[in-house]
Amino acid sequence: MTRINALLAAIALTLPFSSLVGAVNVTVPFSAPSGAQTLSPTLLSFSIEQDNWPDWVGTNSPNNFTTAALQNFAALTGTPPNIRVGANSEDKTTWSPTVTINVDQFPPPNSITPFPEASSITVGDGFYQLSRFLPRGTHMTWGINFGANNATNAVNMAKSIFRAFQNAAVIASGVVLDRLEVGNEADLYLNNGLRTGTWTVNTYVSDWESIAGPVVQAVGITDATGPVTLQGASFANQGFTPSELFNLGILGSTPGKAISVISQHHYSAAFCNGGNFPLVSFLSKSAVRGNLSVFTDDISATHAQGLPYILGETNSIACHGAPGVSNTAGIALWVVDYTLHASTLGIKQAFFHEGVGYKYDFFQPISLNRSIVDGSPVDPPALPHVQPAYYGGILIDTLIGSTGSSQIVELTVDDSNTSGFAVFESGQLVRAVFINLNSWLTTSTGTRPSVHIDFGGLTGSATARRLVIQHADDTSNVTFAGQSFETPGNPLPVGEVVTEDVVLSEGLDLRSTEAVLVDF
Repeated sequence: MTRINALLAAIALTLPFSSLVGAVNVTVPFSAPSGAQTLSPTLLSFSIEQDNWPDWVGTNSPNNFTTAALQNFAALTGTPPNIRVGANSEDKTTWSPTVTINVDQFPPPNSITPFPEASSITVGDGFYQLSRFLPRGTHMTWGINFGANNATNAVNMAKSIFRAFQNAAVIASGVVLDRLEVGNEADLYLNNGLRTGTWTVNTYVSDWESIAGPVVQAVGITDATGPVTLQGASFANQGFTPSELFNLGILGSTPGKAISVISQHHYSAAFCNGGNFPLVSFLSKSAVRGNLSVFTDDISATHAQGLPYILGETNSIACHGAPGVSNTAGIALWVVDYTLHASTLGIKQAFFHEGVGYKYDFFQPISLNRSIVDGSPVDPPALPHVQPAYYGGILIDTLIGSTGSSQIVELTVDDSNTSGFAVFESGQLVRAVFINLNSWLTTSTGTRPSVHIDFGGLTGSATARRLVIQHADDTSNVTFAGQSFETPGNPLPVGEVVTEDVVLSEGLDLRSTEAVLVDF
């Protein structure tokens, strides 16, 4: 074997024909190809609905469940997920000198939205000082109200945020402020009543500069080199695009010079008015790629400006998720495939949106007295607990590892619903994950299908850890590497780690609705 062939030595994966799976060969290179993307340790991060922030993080003391749930991720990558606080309620927030933490007004719950967002939020300095309750080393982005078109209020919010991170207790906590985000999804302002008349990307830029300009001046942000900068765009869908912002010269304006990252938001559907979303069609390799491919031009345009690109808010289905999809075990596989595919496109981070009582939450941080599915009473209240999506996050961070310099490529898998990704450290193959998105449901009958991963003529051994799901439409009873995180009130893993010895010449089987992480 030549040196070049040795460097490109590959594993052939042969999958047998069946009604669900065709025969394919997948090449896994032993050394990182030139197009491999560097993985951020905080690829998996979280966006928090601003009105839910105190419940989520704790008020008089840390929310121990949230702390432990986040530290599980930090233990895998060496750093906790980044946290962005904002979203729709970001543009409903007013700062007041007479409020200690927050005073919120909520509309009544209903069967479609059992846990609605606040219609108004009034906050004081203590609201932002709650940042001290996050795990040490957490980096944050805080949202500022642009929807109100009130520069005074925006400046008051920014000053209060800066005072918080100059507070002795916040400094001692080791939590760091990275960015301010002025406005959430401004491309939707005509839809939600925050603007009237003519509202185009052109008027957005001038309007944003008129609010963000006083903000950066008030707190002393001068450029994009830090320590605190601005998060740009934060658009929903593509009503406005990063390319349009760049062409309009936003980066040359006083606040635009402080933009250090471009953020867009993405959901694959919306449950705002209810509806029926089949889980089988959602767990789709082609749908994931089709949904994310619309951002390729935006990513390229952003990188051409020397800026990183993130999904600053994302999750499965907008308006807090859809029952039977966002809260199911199968969504854990979607989280893995979606997030890892995003990373291979040059998306540095994906901030999964969280709240309290949302169907798509990775975990419920407080006890709930009504159902997240239809708002019906829950008695006794359900204790804080993780939801299936959480396991997807655990697998992702296990795959990333703790070196801070791992790289990823998506493997070419010529199969309609099986995907694979390989991770490299110091340029050498260390781990791979394979995801079988075919749905095995509670209504499925017969023998559960599987694909056989045949490593061809490769000899030697590896180990494997499985994400095991009983049925795609279950809402619990998931394990990763034999461990469960589902103890009510305590997200710490239960059970011994279970790994499988893999004889590479014999391969392994991967059932429908299952993922396997292989350590080479």
